[in-house]
Amino acid sequence: MNLPNKLTLLRFLLVPVFMVFVERYLILMGQQSYVSYNMLIALIIFAVASFTDFLDGNIARKYNLVTDFGKFMDPLADKVLTTAAIVYLVKVDLCSSIVLIVILTREFAVSGIRMIAASSSGGGKVIAASMWGKVKTVMQMITIIIAFLFLALVEMKVAFITPYISVMAIVINVLMWIVAIATVISGLQYIIPNFDLIKNAK
Repeated sequence: MNLPNKLTLLRFLLVPVFMVFVERYLILMGQQSYVSYNMLIALIIFAVASFTDFLDGNIARKYNLVTDFGKFMDPLADKVLTTAAIVYLVKVDLCSSIVLIVILTREFAVSGIRMIAASSSGGGKVIAASMWGKVKTVMQMITIIIAFLFLALVEMKVAFITPYISVMAIVINVLMWIVAIATVISGLQYIIPNFDLIKNAK
């Protein structure tokens, strides 16, 4: 297994570690009388995992290490990472459940198209992430990092953030709606060019 694919697997492995610290935050939320750093650690883990997405793609292209495994598993690792984070944002009211449903619907639809393409006659094909798909992923990751930074500052009881908690909550929710729109557009970039695969699927 080459280095880019190992980085992709690392991204998968970081997801449950990320979840452990967010769960600790949720358990202690509202009942802690001391400063805690669960969300800061979760933010760092998420940022590192997000950076591996940038790193593995660059290494694969630079050293001609692009593989079918990478084309399929790299976007899947992104989906698992970002979806886990967005589920938690819904739980703390920083994202609408409708946004989550839109994003999940797009991800399932694109994954379905990829499976149809891979099993199509003539040996099948692997559909790599499109430019819009990458833009969508970057937007999701940046917005999630902003949201988790906000939560980390609140958890650490940083004084300057207190007057802006309500405003920041609204801003993050708006950003998540913008992400949802970009997600729909990126999904159409997969569905429209591959509509014949859907129409002719047996």
